[in-house]
Amino acid sequence: MRDLVKHLLKSEQAAEGVELSGWVRTRRDSKEFSFMELNDGSSLQGIQVVIDAGISGYELVGKMNTGASVRVFGDLVASQGKGQSWEILARKIELLGEVPEDFPLQKKGHTPEFLRSIAHLRPRTNLYGAMFRMRSRLSYAVHRFFNERDFTYVHTPIITASDCEGAGEMFRVTTNEAGKPEEDFFGKAAYLTVSGQLEGETYACALSNIYTFGPTFRAENSNTTRHAAEFWMIEPEMAFCDLEGDMDLAEEFMQFLVEDVLDHHEGDLTIFEKFVDKGLRARLEKLVSSGFARMSYTEAVERLEKSGKSFEYPVEWGINLQSEHERYLCEEVVKGPLTVYNYPKSIKPFYMRANDDGKTVTAMDVLVPGVGEIMGGSQREERYDLLKAAMEHHELDLANYDWYLDLRKYGTVPHAGFGAGFERLLMYVTGMQNIRDVIPFARTPGNCEF
Repeated sequence: MRDLVKHLLKSEQAAEGVELSGWVRTRRDSKEFSFMELNDGSSLQGIQVVIDAGISGYELVGKMNTGASVRVFGDLVASQGKGQSWEILARKIELLGEVPEDFPLQKKGHTPEFLRSIAHLRPRTNLYGAMFRMRSRLSYAVHRFFNERDFTYVHTPIITASDCEGAGEMFRVTTNEAGKPEEDFFGKAAYLTVSGQLEGETYACALSNIYTFGPTFRAENSNTTRHAAEFWMIEPEMAFCDLEGDMDLAEEFMQFLVEDVLDHHEGDLTIFEKFVDKGLRARLEKLVSSGFARMSYTEAVERLEKSGKSFEYPVEWGINLQSEHERYLCEEVVKGPLTVYNYPKSIKPFYMRANDDGKTVTAMDVLVPGVGEIMGGSQREERYDLLKAAMEHHELDLANYDWYLDLRKYGTVPHAGFGAGFERLLMYVTGMQNIRDVIPFARTPGNCEF
């Protein structure tokens, strides 16, 4: 079995008979030796390979250009140069895959826009290799957080007949576009899910604490840096839980993920600090150490109205806060992360629990500096009559939600949950400004390549 570069770089002693494979990052030649940096994607840093002119395979070194794949057999020895402790003294080298002169990833800077056009190759760059190792690491941290708190992982369906948000911006799933819905594959209109929440609630009402983590879809014709047609959502649901408990868990979850990034990034965080956001580490460390302030929506609007600041979007009770409002609250008012709660019911979905004031619902949004909203949730409406009335007010077809109403009919309980867009979490912990750069293959309006 081949050795990984990341393990060789961390070795505590020299070793004979190592085998590694990877892609050439750079190569420089002298009369008797060639020096090659080899990277196999396991770490940000590659390892230097010293190739003597007399070894087997040396005659092909001239073809081992940037991007070529090679296999090396040799010994791990103390490095004679600066920058790393170990290097490989090659005994044999093989050329696995040549690269022609038109290889687009030469040793120079490339713009994010250009790299998105070659998304099948961009993971070979240092920045995007680090990005997708970070994505993997953060995925693991999500599962670890919930597993350590006795949550059950539930796989909710990707194809659904229910619209969780009531917005109607859903992708239709059909095998018979010209026919009637009742004649289609499922016997009714079906869509790609915008959220696993409703199905997740059914399992929370049986298993107490559950979470979902999977792809979701929005047919929203938006080309902003924060929206994609396909993205991943993390959605816990907790039975016997109210808004206070929901906010507690969301804030704890956010701090856990950030702390994990700080503790286990294995060098990848450094490239984001250097090339993306020089204040990244300080911002992340502050979120872990400072905790979250809390403020009602009503107080937030009052603070914004009294700020004297001229915002692009108007501030008025009863309308959604925009990113500029959320960032002002975080960065100027509380100077840190903030949870805003009790939003007007007129701007929130049907499933959120109504407060006694008749004007607000038990909704909450978690806001962070530099981004604004990063998570949103609520206590769910557990009272049958009030939920049914809210669904009718939103003009939903109750026939599609009879099973959801049954949860309030048979042993209803207070319960709550939230949703966290995984890509937005990644944008926050890496400083990347465009959602297209934190997902392997972006799906946006007019773009379904690769």
